[in-house]
Amino acid sequence: MHYIKTIIFASLVLLSTSCQSSTKENKKADITAAEVSSTAVQQTKRSQDLSTYETAYFASGCFWCVEAIFESVKGVSEVISGYSGGKEDNPTYEQIGRGLTTHAEAVEVYYDPKIISFTALVQVFFGSHDPTTLNQQGPDRGPQYRSIAFYKNEQEKEIIEAYIGALTDQNVYDGDPITTEVVPFEKFWDAEDYHQDYEKKHPNNSYITNVSIPRLNRFKANFKEYLKEDAH
Repeated sequence: MHYIKTIIFASLVLLSTSCQSSTKENKKADITAAEVSSTAVQQTKRSQDLSTYETAYFASGCFWCVEAIFESVKGVSEVISGYSGGKEDNPTYEQIGRGLTTHAEAVEVYYDPKIISFTALVQVFFGSHDPTTLNQQGPDRGPQYRSIAFYKNEQEKEIIEAYIGALTDQNVYDGDPITTEVVPFEKFWDAEDYHQDYEKKHPNNSYITNVSIPRLNRFKANFKEYLKEDAH
């Protein structure tokens, strides 16, 4: 399979909207609905039995985008938006956005290894963002948007590092170094309820229409064999 070149992300940098600013602009409009449905959102995300699934953790920019991408992948049962990679307990979106923590926006992926492998998820991760832009993804800038591949054991670490080595050896990014952090997974903190399934619930949000949906569609076009039937 051909890897996605970094050039496909260049147009995103020109956009003025961002995950953080868009939330601030639309929070008043969206929060009423979020407050009304917050309990239902949490039940939808956590009430099903996920104990039989494996988990994987990634950070690659705004979690609205990343959640939607992984939820389109076959073998993935659920994806939770949240925070990881830092030291602070109980981080909030406001703290993350103001750079007051060492966490990054991240996702928790529940998947069936009989259908999709961890190696394939790593390929989805690298194929759906630009891992060469330090502390930036598209219009979103700051360490909270940095690229991180978390591992839970030595086998996962070896898979990630081997894949980075292959990308580097094949000069996929035209000599630009991969800045993705490869770190042991420690703790994942769920984001606030109104962030869960944000792209689905707010299709007319300016960030969603200008950044998130185009990013998702590019991924779908390049990874058709990994998509769920209803995601084509």
